[in-house]
Amino acid sequence: MMKANPHIGSSFDSWLDAEGIREEVTASAIKSVLAYQVATEMKSQGLTKTRMAERMQTSRAQLDRLLDPSHPSVTLETLQRAAKVLGRSLRIELV
Repeated sequence: MMKANPHIGSSFDSWLDAEGIREEVTASAIKSVLAYQVATEMKSQGLTKTRMAERMQTSRAQLDRLLDPSHPSVTLETLQRAAKVLGRSLRIELV
């Protein structure tokens, strides 16, 4: 007979809460998704990083920070400009 698994019933979210890292992990995941979406849209429109930065009226280094999933410091203004250049909109919600 198999022993019951004591971890069944717990969730990943409860583990993140127990470790005290839920907000950090969530923020990192959101940043990764946004970076991926911007990069994918740039590719589909044939935009190079240099051209994208020019259209955003920013530096290539700032665009690199936006596209780097591990770089947490990106402003809403930068995200908004990127969305506008790509013909998209930025939607942020509190849930």
